[in-house]
Amino acid sequence: MNLPQTIHDILDLARWAPSGDNTQVWRFEVLGPDHVAVHFHDTRDDCVYDFRGRPSQLSHGALLETMAIAATAHGLRAEIRRREGDTDHLPVFDVRFVPDPAINPSPLLPAIPTRSVQRRPMSTRALMPEEKRALEDSVGAGYEVRWIEGFQGKLAAARLMFSNAKLRLTMPEAYEVHRRIIHWNARHSPDRVPDQALGVDAATLRLMKWAMVSWGRMSTMNRLMGTWAPRLQMDLVPGLRCAAHFVIMARRAPETVEDHVAAGRAVQRFWLTLTHLGLAMQPEMTPLIFSAYVQHDQPFSTVDKLHGSARQLHQRLHKLIGTGNGQPVFMGRLGAGPAPQARSLRKPVEELMK
Repeated sequence: MNLPQTIHDILDLARWAPSGDNTQVWRFEVLGPDHVAVHFHDTRDDCVYDFRGRPSQLSHGALLETMAIAATAHGLRAEIRRREGDTDHLPVFDVRFVPDPAINPSPLLPAIPTRSVQRRPMSTRALMPEEKRALEDSVGAGYEVRWIEGFQGKLAAARLMFSNAKLRLTMPEAYEVHRRIIHWNARHSPDRVPDQALGVDAATLRLMKWAMVSWGRMSTMNRLMGTWAPRLQMDLVPGLRCAAHFVIMARRAPETVEDHVAAGRAVQRFWLTLTHLGLAMQPEMTPLIFSAYVQHDQPFSTVDKLHGSARQLHQRLHKLIGTGNGQPVFMGRLGAGPAPQARSLRKPVEELMK
């Protein structure tokens, strides 16, 4: 069926929601002038970073939250319900748009298409109290934000990310993901991550491109040259050059698909709010993902020694986050600074229709 203009406008904004490696794990089915079914999938079968589909489910929630915010531009309230009889691997959510005179356009609307990932160093200016309050309020009652601030806190977080990056760069399963998702010689990409957005200098980028032709080349370069150059530029320096690191904690540990989707909605509100405030952000999800593998005693690589490294990183992560109630669902760093010059774009609405 032809897309009603209002539905088209809502979906045209919603498609800018974040997803792991810009995979855009959703397709839209328009069932009426006020009804869209969103067919989701996850990438757990071919992506080591998608532990049990949970990171994808965060993206599902981000997409649904973005649809709800986009609907406010038209005085509509989004009523969202998961369809009975679907599967956790392929969940379907029905979204109906209901006119509501009490709805005002969300102040977050302009942030939807400009929200992006900043992998390069940011300003080290500390967050202002009003910025922190706005971000803490954005996640909602079921979540809290834990801040990792000050030089010592940022150093500990940066060192954790530096160590975690070695795990990523020496793992054949991660290599397969990186090989697939990087768009070489590009500032923008509709369905992958452009190489110029990775945050490394030109010389390191050339070496990475040469090595990623095959796992043999990659492992040879790792053995002869080590992994310090990309880790220094992509993890250690950016980890210090920011205002703070943060962890979004769910007060109750997520268990179901709906729980993880709800967490994704909170994450998107946080991300859009910081964009609205003129801040930038980079997710730091891999420590949480490999910690989950450790917690559930689930192997993730054919390289046995990497499981020992993951257990050590799991302990360091929880020392960094601290004790207390709650379950971490998202982690990142943020700060003031210019928008990135290179970024992932999105497929047009027409290519996202089922």
